[in-house]
Amino acid sequence: MPIPFLPLSVHVLERGWLSANSILFFDDDDTASVVDTGYVLHAAQTVALVRLAMGSRKLTRIVNTHLHSDHCGGNAALQAAAGGAACCTITVPVGELQAVNAWDEDALSFRATGQHAAGFSAADSIAAGDTLCLGGLRWRVYAAPGHDPHALILFQPEARVLISGDALWEHGFGVIFPEMVGEAGFGATRETLQVIEALEPACVIPGHGAPFVDVAASLVRARSRLRAFEDDPKRHARHGLRVLLKFQLLQQQSIDREALQAWFEAADLVTRTARCFWPGCKVRTVFSETLDGLVLAGAARLDAGLVCNAETA
Repeated sequence: MPIPFLPLSVHVLERGWLSANSILFFDDDDTASVVDTGYVLHAAQTVALVRLAMGSRKLTRIVNTHLHSDHCGGNAALQAAAGGAACCTITVPVGELQAVNAWDEDALSFRATGQHAAGFSAADSIAAGDTLCLGGLRWRVYAAPGHDPHALILFQPEARVLISGDALWEHGFGVIFPEMVGEAGFGATRETLQVIEALEPACVIPGHGAPFVDVAASLVRARSRLRAFEDDPKRHARHGLRVLLKFQLLQQQSIDREALQAWFEAADLVTRTARCFWPGCKVRTVFSETLDGLVLAGAARLDAGLVCNAETA
């Protein structure tokens, strides 16, 4: 069902936290485009949802706000279902084009985070300052570094609708991954929030969660959260590790504790974060502390040697 405060040609497919939202655009009576495609484990579901929403239209373009695994994991499956690259093109942020077309999982984020994405190639790229035509509307492209250095956001000035990816959610924003390894990211996040505020969107379609209209309140919450992380970067690193561990639990639902620990110790981003913020501490100790934090928060539970996903109220 269309959301009343969005243009009729824009349809949000709200997903869970393993997969980012997909935004579907009815370009005309015959064709459609989609922004972001969820995680690879949900690829078949993504194809089914897009097909159902499109009706008789054909998917001709896939666009990604950024290339984290939960935003581009359905690219390959959707393109194949649409008839292949000749029928459906893929557009990515310009800073990721070379890495995508070489399928360099080290340059991309998949290997470092221990996550997955099915390989695909991009026909073209977008950059800040570009304009995209989606759903019969012209969307302006803005840089949104912080969570990801190459991330972009899309803004439709007449309807004042913002597609924010993970730069702004109703109650926060995505992990600022550069800061997990001691690289600058907080300042870029603050600048991105300033860009969003200056655009004065009437509605935000986030990468996760429902679209929202009280943008001023969300910016207040985001800035408060950012200040807390700036005051205590180790707190942010701890939060980032919990997010990575929770993502694995969302995938597995139930996994042997030793197997989960082995994944944690093998993920490059995890080990680099541990060296940066817990020097001299064994990674297994950091794992235990991270898991304990999820259990105390009600986001995981232990059951006879298994670690099980749990949903907080």
